[in-house]
Amino acid sequence: MAIVSLKEVTKIYPLGKTEVHAVNGVSFDIARGDFISIAGPSGSGKSTILNMIGCIDVPTSGTVELNNHITSGLTDREITELRHKFVGFIFQSFNLIPVLNVFENIEFPLLLGKKSIEQKKRKEWTDYLVEEVGLKEWTKHRPNELSGGQRQRVAIARSMATKPELVLADEPTANLDSETSESIIELMKKINKDMNTTFIFSTHDPTIMDLAKHIIKLKDGLVTSEYRREK
Repeated sequence: MAIVSLKEVTKIYPLGKTEVHAVNGVSFDIARGDFISIAGPSGSGKSTILNMIGCIDVPTSGTVELNNHITSGLTDREITELRHKFVGFIFQSFNLIPVLNVFENIEFPLLLGKKSIEQKKRKEWTDYLVEEVGLKEWTKHRPNELSGGQRQRVAIARSMATKPELVLADEPTANLDSETSESIIELMKKINKDMNTTFIFSTHDPTIMDLAKHIIKLKDGLVTSEYRREK
């Protein structure tokens, strides 16, 4: 069963008196546990598609189905709840909170939901994530004291804090050197395998494309090719 399904999705943005067709009638399914790269040059529509899957944006026409919910039919409250419980986000700019240390940045999503989590369980899970991303010696450090690769590791751990079934990563290696990029991708691959978390990347990084199980290529808002392989 698909965890994400797009059916004839179009996204048009007004730009003055003209219109920008960012996505043009795109359809595809993503299976639970997939490790998928949505690839294409700048302006191909990949970030727009990621934003619609993550309920940050809505399609102009067509449907985006997320965990059996057609997102356009949900209320703002339902979208917020679905996004918080079901989706994790990783951004190329990391988006860490500068005044919080590594532990606090990773723990932060657990403090946002309506259901309070017992402090002991919250600490145990955050400690586990810190260990998983190899930052045990850096828990008290703030983002400005970390390298780019370390900051992205914090962002990955934070994306997993609520145990999402789906993680959306928008150009997660864009600001990293090739060696660091490879270690970051291997870390996400490990999480994908160990937790069966579905990862969707928007990228033009060939390293991610080499490790992806499923690749969708875009150009000018259209799917130009789609293929799967066993890894």
